[in-house]
Amino acid sequence: MMTTHIEIKHHGAVLGVTGSCHELRVGESSILIDCGLFQGTDFREDLDIDFEIEHIRALVVTHVHVDHVGRIPYLLIAGFKGPIFCTEPSAELLPAMLEDALKFNEKYSKQQGKQILKQMERQLRPLPFEQWQSLLGTDIKFRFQHAGHILGSAYVECEAAGERVIFSGDLGAPNSPLLIETTPPTQCDVLVLESTYGDKDHESRVDRRLRLKSLVEQAFMDGGLVLIPAFSLGRTQDLLYELEGIIHEFGQDHAAPNVPWNKLEIILDSPLGAKITELYRSLKSYWNQEAQDLLKQGRHPLTFDQLTIIDSHEDHLICLESLVKSDKPAIVIAGSGMCAGGRVVNYLKELLADPHNDVIFVGFQAEDTPGRVIVQNGPRFGEDDPTDEPDEYAWVELDGERYEINAQIHKLNGYSAHGGQTDLINFALALGPPPREIRLVHGETAAKLVLQAKLQALLPTVDVVIPLMEDAG
Repeated sequence: MMTTHIEIKHHGAVLGVTGSCHELRVGESSILIDCGLFQGTDFREDLDIDFEIEHIRALVVTHVHVDHVGRIPYLLIAGFKGPIFCTEPSAELLPAMLEDALKFNEKYSKQQGKQILKQMERQLRPLPFEQWQSLLGTDIKFRFQHAGHILGSAYVECEAAGERVIFSGDLGAPNSPLLIETTPPTQCDVLVLESTYGDKDHESRVDRRLRLKSLVEQAFMDGGLVLIPAFSLGRTQDLLYELEGIIHEFGQDHAAPNVPWNKLEIILDSPLGAKITELYRSLKSYWNQEAQDLLKQGRHPLTFDQLTIIDSHEDHLICLESLVKSDKPAIVIAGSGMCAGGRVVNYLKELLADPHNDVIFVGFQAEDTPGRVIVQNGPRFGEDDPTDEPDEYAWVELDGERYEINAQIHKLNGYSAHGGQTDLINFALALGPPPREIRLVHGETAAKLVLQAKLQALLPTVDVVIPLMEDAG
């Protein structure tokens, strides 16, 4: 009698941090864990599915960031008809994320985009956290556990052929605004672990909030504007939550000369960010206890008097022109988070050349994205090496043109939705007994190598590997 065994293949997130897509195969059946978009160094013009899908029985989504779900339309076009499993909050957020992605997709018409969304929603199967789901006609079952990355995010525990495999998805940092913390894992044979920040840790939540306050106050001493490029899902809501907290606690303190925090205008110029924020508010039952307590106190962590939301493109242009001409201080939160598109690009074109302005980056910037170039080249008080001297003439290319970087550039990695090195290590160490193998994915090479060495030293009996594309286990 032939013994069934598991195989793991990686169709993305092995050369960098994007394009997450992993396959767990047992006998003649497979499930796919995520199907994400490639960005930065990993960017691909051709996003057509380049692996066989006939044997794939289900897609299991860890969370709805585009580097984990952005290729779902291509999977559907390729003929995938199986169920798409995700957590209940993710099921509310996923249509908005894919609808936005399809708006900017030149390959499919508006009508085709609508058809793809309808098909996706027909195949969507929301599941509660912690509930085992058996896949009909296979030996595979799985469940979602809280990952603490964004609302609805999960890691996936899979059982098949007498073994357990955990796919981490993206793991969050402790004490994140709004989110229930990561559920510690108990045991598995193979752990597929993200490594975005495998080589560094973040500041604590208290430190980052106070540093944000200090940075904003410092920036406004120059009389300019503060621009924060932010991912529409997760980071934008974190920032609004923290800014509301600063206003509540320090409302009478001056954010800018003669402008107290409780009078400072905060502008959210991101249609998707505004839509996701509204969905976050509708999903209050999934918020953590701290956020629930604020609601009971009559506070509104994601909406407050000083917040202005810009909707239409016309209003965006009017707002941008008004801010450039005015000397009134304001914080502008705009997408996209890596400055690769969206309304933030228009702000950068207007604001980067002026040394009175400040740009604060609060998330990971993938290689070969405009955000990474700005962080590396611009005048900065960065947390990696604050003694670095800026280039004599620093520039970034936006929409095919070069723009000089004179604005002050700051990084606040403490706002990353990803766990730091210690969080990743603690996740792996929580497993008892240790797994047979740990596979490091979703990270740049340097970060993976550092994390590999750390884990191998702490878990000498475990095979800690860095897989290649479509590597089988």
